[in-house]
Amino acid sequence: MQRYETQRRKAYIVRLTIAQLMITFVGMLAAYLVADLEGVSSVFKGALVALLPHAFFIKRMGVLRASSPSKAAMRLFRAEAGKFGLTVALFVAVFVAAPPSNPTFFFYAYVAVVLTHWLTPWLMPKKNANA
Repeated sequence: MQRYETQRRKAYIVRLTIAQLMITFVGMLAAYLVADLEGVSSVFKGALVALLPHAFFIKRMGVLRASSPSKAAMRLFRAEAGKFGLTVALFVAVFVAAPPSNPTFFFYAYVAVVLTHWLTPWLMPKKNANA
């Protein structure tokens, strides 16, 4: 049963990543049509600020490997704290080192990529009737 759950989580992560990348590329295309390369750069930076902490969380949480649930709460707390800290650091780095030329596109991309996780419950594969 645990192996099936791991495969199910992995399928969800892959589908979520594809959906987030599609939203990023659609946003980059829309930004290009409206504001040329400056808009594309802002969308890319916003999406990156959302995607990198999410990838960190997945890695830190151990979502893709089977493990005992005994230490799940502590792993969740550490993963979420690390994700939050990384998000803050990336926001600071982007606005200090390479400010987006269009903050509106930056924040739209960030919010769209973050909300993809909440707005796509259909990405989770259905339970297998044979399992």
